[in-house]
Amino acid sequence: MKYCKRCLYPENHPLNLVIDDEGICSGCRVHEEKDIFDWRTRWKRLEAIADAYRTPGQSYDCIVPVSGGRDSYFIVHVVKNILKLKPLLVSYNKHYNTPLGIRNTAYMRIAFNCDLVERTTKPQTIRALNRATLESMGSIYWHVLAGRTAFPVKTAVHYKIPLIIWGAHQGVDQVGMFSHTEEVEMTRKYRKNHDLMGMEAEDLLRAHPKLNDLDLDTFFYPDDSDLQRVGVRGIYLNNFIRWDSKAQHERMIRNFGYETHSQAGTFDTYNDIDCHHYSGLHDRIKYAKCGYGKVTDHATREIRLKRLSRQQGLDLVKAYADHDAPDEQLFLDWQGMSHDELWELIDQHRNPLFWEKDGSTWRQKNSVLDTTDAGDITPKEECQFHITPSRAPEQDENQYMLIGKGYVHEEGPHRPPAKEWTTRTFLDEVTNNALV
Repeated sequence: MKYCKRCLYPENHPLNLVIDDEGICSGCRVHEEKDIFDWRTRWKRLEAIADAYRTPGQSYDCIVPVSGGRDSYFIVHVVKNILKLKPLLVSYNKHYNTPLGIRNTAYMRIAFNCDLVERTTKPQTIRALNRATLESMGSIYWHVLAGRTAFPVKTAVHYKIPLIIWGAHQGVDQVGMFSHTEEVEMTRKYRKNHDLMGMEAEDLLRAHPKLNDLDLDTFFYPDDSDLQRVGVRGIYLNNFIRWDSKAQHERMIRNFGYETHSQAGTFDTYNDIDCHHYSGLHDRIKYAKCGYGKVTDHATREIRLKRLSRQQGLDLVKAYADHDAPDEQLFLDWQGMSHDELWELIDQHRNPLFWEKDGSTWRQKNSVLDTTDAGDITPKEECQFHITPSRAPEQDENQYMLIGKGYVHEEGPHRPPAKEWTTRTFLDEVTNNALV
């Protein structure tokens, strides 16, 4: 197995990357664009798109898909405070919500003074879907990926709001599938082949006829005719802004009180803290299927952003990759299945390039930890992630929370600052790698 000499990705990355003659992957090569582009010019292209969709007299100019984690605060900040658009926030309820994630969503809506539409599907439907996707692809997360990529688009059609603004395109930012200059947009084809691991809801129904008894409308992508009638398009901010998730989160922590938390499978305390399982059981499953987990994704990102050397990244992989999933029992109790039943299904989807069975035990036969390449990145700053004080220290964080309070008081230490956000300030700071 070949691995990139600069980052930590294998040549068989599930999103598909290419390793060139110098041993550098396409993801690292496209990432080089971040340090050579004139991002002020690219910002002007984004402003031109925004201007074309301003609708004076209407309630909303665009839709922004959000959650209580990842880059939602930053995306809404850019759209509402810098571009001065009127967004409708749209969220798919993943069911695996942490109380912290519910709090982050509530505070976000109040901090940015935005309307929010959320879709919550019956738990019985999610459990049935999980059974089907565990059998078909070894996944407990397919319904999240399907729901959060379909429901915002369905909402755009329903409300006749043509512009959807997403954060980072994974195929650009992670594996260099496209250049930033291509300004790739959201498509049905990319969603199916990569986000959904090649299986749409229609495919699941054919493979699992019992699902026909369920209402799976949330997971169906709208018809092309409906998209064309409304003129729906989905753009990605990372094609117009030098994307740096860590710097973005830290500015949102300072300015808007974004709350963070430690995670079992990674050193990153900012991303996906709204989900019990993303960096826990879901990541443990990813490690079993692909031979690497989220810590590899996060270390690779920080290597490319020159905060880690390759050896430091390898040390983090060694520390986190083969982790326990303390959240597994929470899922098993909710799903109504045993540990053995779960892993019997998952083991059927292990990648034989990385795993072989020794008696009753699975043994990893290929790992990035076996490589000796030192890489060519010299860290320019310390890679330290922070954990913020809890807004609700009395709350039990080790439970599912389906829904929460829609309103929270913004007074106190987390109240948003009273300042006028300007494009000039934004561009001055983003081009100096210190985002507003």
